[in-house]
Amino acid sequence: MDLSVMFFGADDASTVGHATKYDDILAITKAADWLGFTAVWTPERHFQQVGQVFPNPALLSAALAVATERIHVRAGSLVLPLHHPLRVAEDWAVVDNLSRGRAGVSVATGWHSKDFVLAPGAYEDRRERAFRDLTLLRRLWAGEAVEFTDGAGEPVTVTSQPRPYSGHLPLWTTTSGSPATWEAAGRMRTNILGATIGQTREELAGKIRGYRDAYDQAPEQPGSPPRGTVTLMAHTYVGETDEHARERAGGPLKDYLRSYVAQTAANKGGAGRAAALSDEQLGTLAAFAFQRYLTWGSLLGSAETCRKSLADLADLGCDEVACFVDFGLGVDEVLAGLERLAELREDM
Repeated sequence: MDLSVMFFGADDASTVGHATKYDDILAITKAADWLGFTAVWTPERHFQQVGQVFPNPALLSAALAVATERIHVRAGSLVLPLHHPLRVAEDWAVVDNLSRGRAGVSVATGWHSKDFVLAPGAYEDRRERAFRDLTLLRRLWAGEAVEFTDGAGEPVTVTSQPRPYSGHLPLWTTTSGSPATWEAAGRMRTNILGATIGQTREELAGKIRGYRDAYDQAPEQPGSPPRGTVTLMAHTYVGETDEHARERAGGPLKDYLRSYVAQTAANKGGAGRAAALSDEQLGTLAAFAFQRYLTWGSLLGSAETCRKSLADLADLGCDEVACFVDFGLGVDEVLAGLERLAELREDM
């Protein structure tokens, strides 16, 4: 099984400073490159406490590309309806050239209404836009000339430049858990980026089966591999013992979960249920979620505990675990946990 490192946007930049946070991201990515991790994922976040330093995964990935030698640099995720697909093709072709073919993108439809300050007209039909433009992105990456409307309102045919280093762009579809999105990813023959959070093992197994069936039945797409990759995000900290991991990760992770729930509550496009929760109720919810992660779906624990978790995820049909590491731990703790995880991988 492949192991990659995922940044998801902890809200500690206000205390350490944004410049220092970028230094930490570079240090962790360089270590992951040296330790042999498969990829590093950076998200797209806008206007929220969570993820202040991640407005543009292409820009950050370009920096990571020139600071590393082997590790793949991926968007996890890029909110495609917020961007013109031609600009996405241009930006990621730069990353692909700088990295000599190590670029990859997971496409998300977007979920938070505030993000769409950047493209307010794209919010209502964001799902349809994302799937339509994903197909267009494949065509542009392959060098196909595509017709658009220019500034004078006239049709014009353009080819994306610069040309990428790789003939095909590895693509994932990001899902928050909807079975329909899992199956849509299969029909489009993209890889899938999901998460263990918020679902049982049995529910996830059913979604993976649905994805595999849809993928097998779908027609070939440019650049699509014979078998799609199932990548699952999981909160990760490998400690010296189970107790050590829980002691170190418990407080930061619970704080992160509280912040994430608050962000969800501010989403005008959501149900708004979390907005009615008191601070005490938010704390109870975060504590419950943390205990659930310890039971299943995380890599929080000793090397032996995490070895069993990885074996279980492999049995489930997972090909790659994206290890979510930036939920509030200090950079030294993150690096120590990654070193223990790398040793664990070598022993498997």
